[in-house]
Amino acid sequence: MTSAEVTAEGIWLDEPPSEPVTVHFDDRYIWSFTPSRDGRPLRGGSFVPWPGNLVRFLDGAVRIRLADVSGETVWFDAEHRFGTSTARVAVVDKSGTPLSVDKVGHLGRAFLETPDEIKQELLRATVEVLTVLREQCGADAYLCYGALLGAMRSGTMIGHDSDVDVCYYSHKSTPVDIIRESYRIERIVRAQGWTVTRMSGADIKVVRELSNGGKCHIDIFGAFTVAGTFYQLGNRSGDFDAAEHLLPLGTVTLEGVELPAPKHPEAMLEFVYGPHWLVPDPSFVHRDNPLGVARLDGWLRGFRTELPQWNDVYDQRARDIARKPSDFARWVEKQVGRDDKIADLGAGNGRDTRYFTRRGHAVRAVDFSRRSFARTRRIQGVRSDQTMFNELRRALILGARLARDPHQLYARQLLGCLDATARANLFRIGAMSLRGGGSMFLEFSATLPAGVDAPPPGPQPLVRRLDPEQVAAEVAASGGRIVRVETAAGVDMFDVPDPAVCRMRITWPHPKEH
Repeated sequence: MTSAEVTAEGIWLDEPPSEPVTVHFDDRYIWSFTPSRDGRPLRGGSFVPWPGNLVRFLDGAVRIRLADVSGETVWFDAEHRFGTSTARVAVVDKSGTPLSVDKVGHLGRAFLETPDEIKQELLRATVEVLTVLREQCGADAYLCYGALLGAMRSGTMIGHDSDVDVCYYSHKSTPVDIIRESYRIERIVRAQGWTVTRMSGADIKVVRELSNGGKCHIDIFGAFTVAGTFYQLGNRSGDFDAAEHLLPLGTVTLEGVELPAPKHPEAMLEFVYGPHWLVPDPSFVHRDNPLGVARLDGWLRGFRTELPQWNDVYDQRARDIARKPSDFARWVEKQVGRDDKIADLGAGNGRDTRYFTRRGHAVRAVDFSRRSFARTRRIQGVRSDQTMFNELRRALILGARLARDPHQLYARQLLGCLDATARANLFRIGAMSLRGGGSMFLEFSATLPAGVDAPPPGPQPLVRRLDPEQVAAEVAASGGRIVRVETAAGVDMFDVPDPAVCRMRITWPHPKEH
């Protein structure tokens, strides 16, 4: 019989089961995992660490139950205490709404904890979105992913799921036409007055308000066939005959509501979830074809791997980020003109955006996190952009805008968040927009001198230290000149002391000056 141990770091099972393990706190579903996939060998058994976004809640007492999906087999059921708090552990948001970890690692409100009337509101919103897609956009739009799975299994929403996804099938067969069609659909959807966020060249998200003050997110994924391969955002690709199994569309019933669906939903679910789609698995993780993912990235988007983690940082650690202006902002403000416009690249919670605004500067706030975008757009007089720095299309658009409307470029603790491609695009933006004058101001955590030991900058693992000499080489490759550089003790994004923080002022001379 499997036995388990629970620690502050994770869960250890001496004879890990091959099936999914569900984790309940005080009889409420919190998370699930599959030991063979999510664990690592330890003491002859398997150790599975707590998800990073759960760790901050683990302080206090709680009854923990580890069971199979049906709840009939229980491997652990006992009271446990984390940390020193005497309170009960409560995995909730700031309004007290219960949260759980979903299939992609996000914290959200699972349908198991959602009142029936809110589910019906969500379904009505889904029907409205599908109606606009089909009647106004002329798209073959249908229910997909977890909502379709729930409809086919039981006619109800899956308890551990937390959102509703829809797709539309594009009859275009080249990426540029697929993208053009997606933007046409976005314009029509925006005209309804809904909040819309573009996620990729063929994927947008609609945000609708609910009566309980919450919001529902409805993803609209594009699907298409190119060179005989079927693709469906996000990241599904392979052998699926849309003419045989998808069109013309049929219907399914979910929570008593009839919704459009693939002609043969069973075939679609096998394509998405595999042959065992009827067997409940709350810990299911997609195993996508790397070649298909690479093609979708190249055709439609830059890499978005860390976007959910950054959204979680702004959701869960917002209180850890100061609202007062940084010392770097004051350092930069002394070097720019009183009337200069400033682009705050990687604006975060907007702490320095607010400071520059109060100092009389017109500010453009830029970040790739929707959470950051939502915060800075509320600052009066600030224009906000959501930009993926490692997506060339988005970088070129921002560079062109800033070339027409010159700004000083400000980036505090952004560079260490970017990979090499994104850093090259950042410097490309500088080269595009600063040839006529102005500077880019950078602050980042630098590699440590020999013999100096210090913790990595936060938040980990999203921020990396960079060698100033490497950065200087990348700047030079873009045609830029570093006119001022200094490395000294400073702070990271959370104002935690850091012994090596580098500041740079960079210009891009006009080609005639070379």
